[in-house]
Amino acid sequence: MQLTQIYLILTTFMMLSHCNEMETLKAFATGNWQFTARLYNEILKDKPNQNFIFSPFSIEAILALIAAGAKNDTLLEFASALDLPAQETTEEALENFFNLLNQQSDDYQFSSANKLFVNNDFQILDSFKKRAIENFDADIENVDFAEEVEAAQKINRWVQERTNNKIRDIVTPDDMDISIKLFPVNALHFKGTWEKIFSYVNKGTFYITKTNTKEVDMMHREDGFGYYESPTLKAKFLELPYYNSNITMTIVLPDEIEGLAALEKDTYPFLKPQNLEDEHVSVTLPSFLVESKYDLRPILERLGLKTVFSHRADLSGISSEPLEVSAVIQKAFINVTKFGTEAAAVTYASKPMSRIKWSTPAKEFLVNHPFIYYIKFQDVLLFSGRISHF
Repeated sequence: MQLTQIYLILTTFMMLSHCNEMETLKAFATGNWQFTARLYNEILKDKPNQNFIFSPFSIEAILALIAAGAKNDTLLEFASALDLPAQETTEEALENFFNLLNQQSDDYQFSSANKLFVNNDFQILDSFKKRAIENFDADIENVDFAEEVEAAQKINRWVQERTNNKIRDIVTPDDMDISIKLFPVNALHFKGTWEKIFSYVNKGTFYITKTNTKEVDMMHREDGFGYYESPTLKAKFLELPYYNSNITMTIVLPDEIEGLAALEKDTYPFLKPQNLEDEHVSVTLPSFLVESKYDLRPILERLGLKTVFSHRADLSGISSEPLEVSAVIQKAFINVTKFGTEAAAVTYASKPMSRIKWSTPAKEFLVNHPFIYYIKFQDVLLFSGRISHF
């Protein structure tokens, strides 16, 4: 019997925290940090001298949905490769987290959405439909994948709507195939302003190496920020909050101009929560824009997720028909300016300049050489990446 295929697409976009619930979220977050670190290492192997942005959460969210229909060795590989806690804990944490993510606010936009595009002749088990809708907040829509152009347009249109028209043409008609039966998509979108908008922008020098420099737009702000200097990691940490939210961006700046490579030898220590303290800091940060697209299948296979991509895949919790995953693709985008994230469309108010009279001189946080950044919400890492050059 010929195996039907799952073609899996993830699309992420970013321009730019009750006792039991907290425990499940904490368990998920701990695995999320570990998975992000391992994923960062693998992406770095493929893009050693490049800027990049990726969303570990988007990958975990959509693959956890597929794992909900996995059994036996296939299910065990999902848990191990993605550093997920027990399946029940994972689904409970994601259900609670999706509810938090999708809360509406006048001050920022944040949404995470899952959707299953299902071929007209493919039958999903009712039990899986129920879990997909209730635990993963997933929509289900029938598609005729034999009509390649129409199917691609339908998927691209949904992605555009969910990412504020920033992610376009994630698939082409050539990606569509009559053998595709189930096409899951996760879209993650955030737009917000800094809680403390940068005061001004001027040109400054960015050291790609000690001898290779480039003039770039540098943003400036002196105020109170979460700050930490790590003598062990030989790096400084700065946390930049977004306005009226629990969402933050952390900049990890090596002490040395060419210190990024040494810091990246062990990624987990700089991704886990740091001992930040409110400090008087003078911040100089370049504005930056990064777009990345990944074929994640080889990366996930190196992390241990192998069986689901083969004829040995056991996804019998999804359908009585045999299934295997054929591809995992992610496209991500980040644009950081003095106003925050996706600043061109931002009209939000900002907190006024701090009126605190600091008793100590401002610590200097000059981001003029390669650095790492990550975005988190409720201690879950949503996005991570690096800037090594302009």
